Amino acid sequence: MARKKGRDISGWIVVDKPAGVTSTGVVGKVRWALDAKKAGHAGTLDPAATGVLAVALGEATKTVPYITDALKCYRFQVRFGAATTTDDAEGDVIETSALRPSDEEIEAALGAFRGNIQQVPPQFSAVKVDGERAYDLAREGETLDLAARPLWVEKLEMVARPDADTVELEMVCGKGGYVRSIARDLGRALGCLGHVLWLRRLWSGPFHAAEGISLEDLDALARRPELEEKLFPLELGLADLPEVRATAEGAVRLGHGNPGQVLTSGIDFGTEVWVSHEGRAIAVGRYMGGEVHPDRVFNRGEP
Repeated sequence: MARKKGRDISGWIVVDKPAGVTSTGVVGKVRWALDAKKAGHAGTLDPAATGVLAVALGEATKTVPYITDALKCYRFQVRFGAATTTDDAEGDVIETSALRPSDEEIEAALGAFRGNIQQVPPQFSAVKVDGERAYDLAREGETLDLAARPLWVEKLEMVARPDADTVELEMVCGKGGYVRSIARDLGRALGCLGHVLWLRRLWSGPFHAAEGISLEDLDALARRPELEEKLFPLELGLADLPEVRATAEGAVRLGHGNPGQVLTSGIDFGTEVWVSHEGRAIAVGRYMGGEVHPDRVFNRGEP
């Protein structure tokens, strides 16, 4: 099998994704710009959406699940009065309503979308149905009966009411949330229908839009040392896990995928932790009382 071309470079780069480009397209640009052997992203953004897209490089790809599982914050605008095929402004209008809710009605309705809720994904989504993506089936004209999925919504607030037709909301939620579904279901709950007009992800776990690089700057700095200065360390992807330090002997054992001794106190037996040695992450695993049993090992060579 042919060896993948590119450099062994590990870390995170945050892109402030513009509208009109896919998340996969952004990953490809980052990988090319840094001549990286391996890259992946944590949490897809729709092509029309903007904001934080955290791209992992090299060994940092092993930390992607922790960013995917982390809380995320979205700012978005809902247009009342119309339902669309895609639940956003990209789709065709399939139903309209002349009703418009008051601010008080919106505030009252938002309560049902906070906490642990059940959410049905949009027809045009990446959910798999019998091995096929829902958006592929929807494009062929099929109407899908998608199952509701659990979602944790920590915050959902109205931040602006530009006019009677629109409302601007901010939501903090867990893994697997569809902002388009929130807009669709809120419109239905208010009896006026609704869809997403625009959507921006402000932050995802430890990564913020203010730290993001634009695609224009990415192109300008491509293959230059200055771009590497934009990299965040692999360890940032582990921010939600407790850290424990390995002994010198433990670090060697963990580096080879074996249980290794750590120095710690106050960690509950069985807790998932990340293990450091001389300031660098070497593994993620379960704390088993004085040692960690690794699930993931980071092989980055010498510092």
